[in-house]
Amino acid sequence: MSSESGRAELIATAAATVASRLGPRRPGVAIVLGSGFGVVAEKVTDALRIPYGDIPGFFVPTVEGHKGELVAGTLAGREVLLQSGRFHMYEGHTADEAAFPVRVFATLGVRTLIVTNAAGGIRPTFAPGTVMLIRDHINLTGRTPLTGPVLPGEERFPDLSVAYDVKLRRIAYEVAARQEQHVEEGIYAGLPGPSYETPAEIRYLERIGADAVGMSTVMEVIAARSRRLKVLGISTITNLAAGLVVGKLSHAEVMEVAAHVGDRVARLIEGVVAETE
Repeated sequence: MSSESGRAELIATAAATVASRLGPRRPGVAIVLGSGFGVVAEKVTDALRIPYGDIPGFFVPTVEGHKGELVAGTLAGREVLLQSGRFHMYEGHTADEAAFPVRVFATLGVRTLIVTNAAGGIRPTFAPGTVMLIRDHINLTGRTPLTGPVLPGEERFPDLSVAYDVKLRRIAYEVAARQEQHVEEGIYAGLPGPSYETPAEIRYLERIGADAVGMSTVMEVIAARSRRLKVLGISTITNLAAGLVVGKLSHAEVMEVAAHVGDRVARLIEGVVAETE
């Protein structure tokens, strides 16, 4: 994806490939499933599954908890498209490649993006299992998917002052209240990974205003806003960050907590989708 024409052509080809499999389906909402949140896909009815290997420009994930398929179908009465497994930059992908599926979704006509992730908790009141609506993010990866020639349909200088949609966040709060779920709100710091942060780095992140930290999401959100998609971000705090807990951090712990909280997050997403325009 080195040239503008080549990148644009690959996006168009991938979108055409997915559209041919979707047939008459016209999903307006896309949902990116983070580590351990495949349970959301189980709630989709009339599901059509498209392996990443069948889509030009898509990569097969190498991380546990990321299945590697698009799932199209109906959720809460709305047509949706789920990305079950994302491409992380720490797997060797560029920022452009990490954002590639979002650009394909936009080309297909998706107007609302819901991104989920598993994150480490920095705010002292966050315990494993806390669900946090992302109010804003801090991009500490040193990268952006917007580097290079401007792609068709994208803005050169997208405004990220409200990267995460206020109305969608309000709907999520209302849905959570009806479901008697407690949700928090905070700022997500995106780092490149794959190593977990040092205690000193966590103290730094806390001082600059981060409430949670992870290794994904920000590339997708930047690309989505450059295409004027509305975005809702949901982080599940799967572990306390380094220096805030005794013992070692592990991906197994992340997966265990994500699986425990997955059904709650799935119900929350389902409720939000039911009220999307």
